[in-house]
Amino acid sequence: MRTKVVIIGGGPSGLLLSRLLSLQEIDNIILEKKSKQEVIGRIRAGVLENGTIEMLRLAGVADRLDKEGFTHNGVFLSFKNHGFRIDLKKLTNKTVTVYGQTEVTKDLYDAIEKSNGIVFNNAKDVMPQEINSEQPFVTFKKDGLEKTINCDFVVGCDGFHGISRSIIPQEVIKKYERTYPFGWLGILSETPPASDELIYANHGNGFALASMRNKNLSRYYIQTPLDDHVDNWNDKKFWDTLKRRLPSDISDSIITGPSIEKSIAPLRSFVCEPMSWKKLYLVGDAAHIVPPTGAKGLNLAVSDVYYLYNAMKNFYLSLNYQDLEMYSQKALSRVWKATRFSWWMTTTFHKFPDQSPFDQCIQDAELEYLENSIASQSVLAENYVGLPF
Repeated sequence: MRTKVVIIGGGPSGLLLSRLLSLQEIDNIILEKKSKQEVIGRIRAGVLENGTIEMLRLAGVADRLDKEGFTHNGVFLSFKNHGFRIDLKKLTNKTVTVYGQTEVTKDLYDAIEKSNGIVFNNAKDVMPQEINSEQPFVTFKKDGLEKTINCDFVVGCDGFHGISRSIIPQEVIKKYERTYPFGWLGILSETPPASDELIYANHGNGFALASMRNKNLSRYYIQTPLDDHVDNWNDKKFWDTLKRRLPSDISDSIITGPSIEKSIAPLRSFVCEPMSWKKLYLVGDAAHIVPPTGAKGLNLAVSDVYYLYNAMKNFYLSLNYQDLEMYSQKALSRVWKATRFSWWMTTTFHKFPDQSPFDQCIQDAELEYLENSIASQSVLAENYVGLPF
């Protein structure tokens, strides 16, 4: 087989890049190790920046998003049993939209299938080859048969544990990482959300977040130790803990119900440099991870797609290689800013194992300052709605 671009990974970033390239008649093939059902079934966050929405519109997959997405003009923060609202719209003239990553993935799959795009699901043993040559190719197994795709470029959209990043020689790549000493226990419940907007709560016993997917589907998170296990948390224990960490006026009105999904996710900050080497380009979690506190994971992957898509379009339409050479530098500039914001949100709202009374007072002072400073609120709002691409 022969194509111009092989995309390893069929999550939202790989699907979006494929769709955009196809609209420019740039041939590409996606290789995804999981089935379509498994990919769509992944439960992920769904707070979308304006730039992400514009990219989905450019890809022609925003119709359902525009109808079903929930526009949020602000965000609610709480500490010491009271809260305050950051007016995103007033401060930045921008909003965020809640629309689940699962739905984004479904929309992209539907569009690619309708346009006869090529996605090999259940592709095993995917391996980029000869990346430092003029004739790179990718090998994989499908239905027990060895297959080869010759190409111009390989794009790794295969996540933190994927094969793509490991192809870059160790003497070339630099890795920066911080692992946080806690995780998020999240549940999905078929109940009305606690609020029309997201609620981030700093509490002496740990962080909590009240979010939603739609008017009858809520997503809640609480901070737990890294060595905790889902089996230790029945629904009653979760709801009781969540209510203690939210302001009492909010917790008193929460409608509880059986969880339909429950999981614990670790938190880490990770960035690798560079995000490209020879004919290989990394996108999204393959190159960087942010804790979910700042709602940047999917949005950051989409900004990577923005830079790489435009660079590849310029290369194939005008033989301009400069943007491809600049891809890593441009993407990393935005990646580090989003990493900083996500780190700040995480350290400000979470309880650390070695946290002293002094540290808690510093967090309280930080949030009290934020509550009463328009300048500070503007900084948070500018980062939360998303820095420009």
